[in-house]
Amino acid sequence: MSFLDDKKLDNPVWHSVSESHRDFAIDYKNIKFYHPDYCPFGGFEISNDTSDSIDAYSLLVDSFFVVGEKPVLSDKLLLKNELICAQMIVSGKIQMEYKNTIVLLTQKHTKALFDLVNLVQPGYFKEKTALLGNYYGIFEEGELIAVTGERMKMDDFVEISAVVTHPEHTGKGLAKQLVAHTTNTIIEQGKTPYLHVVESNLGAIKLYEKLGFTTRRKISFWHIAKLTT
Repeated sequence: MSFLDDKKLDNPVWHSVSESHRDFAIDYKNIKFYHPDYCPFGGFEISNDTSDSIDAYSLLVDSFFVVGEKPVLSDKLLLKNELICAQMIVSGKIQMEYKNTIVLLTQKHTKALFDLVNLVQPGYFKEKTALLGNYYGIFEEGELIAVTGERMKMDDFVEISAVVTHPEHTGKGLAKQLVAHTTNTIIEQGKTPYLHVVESNLGAIKLYEKLGFTTRRKISFWHIAKLTT
């Protein structure tokens, strides 16, 4: 598989909520956001003053991220930090021997999925994030111990996200199997998988590279919050 017009990946939120995820969008015209119940991310296409629109979105949620170029903010909001991520992409299926049974998670697993992701990566995974795509899990003695799933979706690209293993079950190759399974399922749908990983997470980057992912670019997640009085 050759990469399609991957320039859309420079602005993944904008194109996701303009395409496959348009039903989850809050559209301010000059900037678009996911509804915060699903994913507190926004993106803009033209570098003009987005501050009024960002102020309007801030009424819906206490903190959120703008992905891509640095946004212009009003004095009502605080830029908490710039989270720099490696945006990685893969072009072919991953050959993998699955040692564990991988389960497609359903509505009955929603609470267990939410609790596990927020145990390991608190704050990113919202109550309705699981509705954005398919999530897959590995269980042990009835307990969900590892997950991986799909978050931002365009017509041609799907983001792999929530690569999480319970701290008591790391080192067993669970994440490797789940990423491979999720990657291959996306490719079987005729789409290209990609993911974001914090640039300082060298262990995860090394794992993804072993699976065939390459770093396409660095991309910034600008963390924005309301000013406290």
